Amino acid sequence: MEQLRDAAAEGRIDLDELDSRLEQALTSKTYAELAVLTADLPKSPSSAAAAAAENLPPLVLKGGMYGASRGPGRWEVPGHVIAHAGLGGVSIDFTRVECRLTEVVVEAYGETSGVTIVIPDGWATDTTGMDPGVGGLKDKTTPDRLPGTPLIRLTGSGGMAGVVIRHPNKRERRKLEGNAKRD
Repeated sequence: MEQLRDAAAEGRIDLDELDSRLEQALTSKTYAELAVLTADLPKSPSSAAAAAAENLPPLVLKGGMYGASRGPGRWEVPGHVIAHAGLGGVSIDFTRVECRLTEVVVEAYGETSGVTIVIPDGWATDTTGMDPGVGGLKDKTTPDRLPGTPLIRLTGSGGMAGVVIRHPNKRERRKLEGNAKRD
């Protein structure tokens, strides 16, 4: 269903065709019946880039004594990110990335100083695989996922300091708006 929605959003099928295929998808009983619904669709130009991103090695961030961060700024998002907070903590900022993946697994371990993850508005999270630990999990995101945006699947443990996943705060939003004007 997601592939069909993406195809409609990219103009590869019209809305009537989308409705028809979605209805067939909902009544399908086998994978073979589902495969027929997308077999004739031309490959999206972004699908090659998404396949390349899925094959990237995991990004591993270790906070150690002084902390570690990735972003803000443009960077290539792999399908798997691992963050160990250590004593210094880890910060991961997805706000300026162009992610062509439908899902990114973020494995976060809060340990002593915690992990903070910032995602753009419109991205969604699934935190059901996360063990809150002693420090807990604070999910300050909204469930409003925009079409074509990734799902951040959060796993791991909050440890002693916890894990926070959120959208940009006011200061970060001002900075993003200022950077967008310059781009």
